[in-house]
Amino acid sequence: MAGQPGRSVRSSGSEPAEEGGAEEAARYIVDAVSDLGHIARRHRLDTLSFLLDMAQMEAEEIVRLNGGRNPF
Repeated sequence: MAGQPGRSVRSSGSEPAEEGGAEEAARYIVDAVSDLGHIARRHRLDTLSFLLDMAQMEAEEIVRLNGGRNPF
């Protein structure tokens, strides 16, 4: 299960998410949170929608600041 210590989170591919780096993880989060935000708005879950929008904005900012470069 995701979030448990000692277990790796898998991306949509077959490699662990940490193999792709922070920018790839942020790009994945942008897409996933966007989908969740649409669901929350459809069901009028206003506070949850707001929080998901903030998470999406933060992930987009990480992608923008990295601009394709790998800081590590």
